[in-house]
Amino acid sequence: MDRRGDIIRFGNDGWRARFDDGFDADSVARVADALGLLWADDAPGATVYVGYDTRHDSVELARLAAGVIASYGLVVRVSDAPCPTPVVAWACANDPAAVGSVVITASELSCEYGGLLVRGADGGPATRDFIDALERAISLTPPSGRGAFEESDLVSPYLEALLARVDRGAISSARPRVVVDAMYGAASGHLARLLTEAGCDAVEIHVEQREDFGGIHPDPRDPWADACEQAVVAHGAQLGVLLDGDGDRAGVVDERGVLLPARVLVPMVLGDLVMAHGSRGRVVTTLTCSACIDREAERLGCEVTRVPVGFSRIYRETLESDVVMGVEEYGGVCVPDHLRERDGLLVCLLAVEMLARSGKTLSSMVSELEGAIGSMSYARRDLRLESATSQAFRNVLPGLNPGALAGREPVEVSHADGLKVQFEDDSWVLVRPSRTSSVVRVYAEAATARDRDELLSAACGLVRSGF
Repeated sequence: MDRRGDIIRFGNDGWRARFDDGFDADSVARVADALGLLWADDAPGATVYVGYDTRHDSVELARLAAGVIASYGLVVRVSDAPCPTPVVAWACANDPAAVGSVVITASELSCEYGGLLVRGADGGPATRDFIDALERAISLTPPSGRGAFEESDLVSPYLEALLARVDRGAISSARPRVVVDAMYGAASGHLARLLTEAGCDAVEIHVEQREDFGGIHPDPRDPWADACEQAVVAHGAQLGVLLDGDGDRAGVVDERGVLLPARVLVPMVLGDLVMAHGSRGRVVTTLTCSACIDREAERLGCEVTRVPVGFSRIYRETLESDVVMGVEEYGGVCVPDHLRERDGLLVCLLAVEMLARSGKTLSSMVSELEGAIGSMSYARRDLRLESATSQAFRNVLPGLNPGALAGREPVEVSHADGLKVQFEDDSWVLVRPSRTSSVVRVYAEAATARDRDELLSAACGLVRSGF
């Protein structure tokens, strides 16, 4: 999010700002006014869904946005409780009268931030053309008009739809003990309810309402996952599941208290979709995703399509009917026949089902997977440059074509999203300047941490000397 004065700009993850630096009632009302104007012009009398998370004033801001949008003659339905983004997106996608949805959330960011997401009629992200039109339509003056809206239970129909997708008998028979950590976020209570109804013995942590999130970031990775990892061991649970602040991204912890990296979790979920559910089709990944996902897709007979970073690129591929899964590098998973949006609750439920059906421990399943596809070590470094230096590097980047990196000769060099250098053993390194700041992100993956770090260091050296 870029905000200069009263100008509001939307990034890939919506509009985000600190509560003490622009995210306030007036700004939310201005965005809602522009949305109401555009949606009413496009589909007069259509339905709009509104959800919100557990952050400071989220419910009040959601009701404010709903009233402003309703003033344009649109039918507005607001969740009667904090709810994950996939809930709102699913409600919108399954209502033929819906034109779009709004969620008041800053997802995995710390408690000092607020945010607003816009979703299209199919539950997926709004198009860039729509967002550009939205930014142009935002007035500098907060609107005065308000309309009537209704509050309703959006969560229950969604949970019922999720439960219909899995083998509840297998889960109930196994009755796994699961530590549930919604990280004080929008899925608090809902994920534990889902797993309990599926037949699990759910132990919920971080469930109380705390606007400060207990000092953690609602982001399902270390160090923020420490409490869940410890709780799994303390309660003798078979696994732990975590969700980020708005429930679109999941983490899974094995029985030893080890958080599974995305390079392991995603192939396991893909295997469950293909082998247990009979799903078939392409797997769409960003260029920064682990090679382990490609290996498992190939083993399962699934074609892989790689796209530049950004969920909007994955979403565009899901508009074709042959996509079984879309994956972001940090583990956000989209299953298009359920929803054209990432859904962490579905990932958690599939992980539990997979474990229940196997009769094995999660760690042993990981070992079996790595025995079949190998193991890789993945990491990212961010290089902060002066603005002029960053621009200079952007200018020379299209012409960079290294003949070797860290003593390795590449088999492929691509400039599809920065610079990606691929090697024969599936190791790779990618250099990608940020679109919104003077940061160059460097990703690398290799068979060992040592090889990975050598690639990272070599690529960082290339950035520093490449101009």
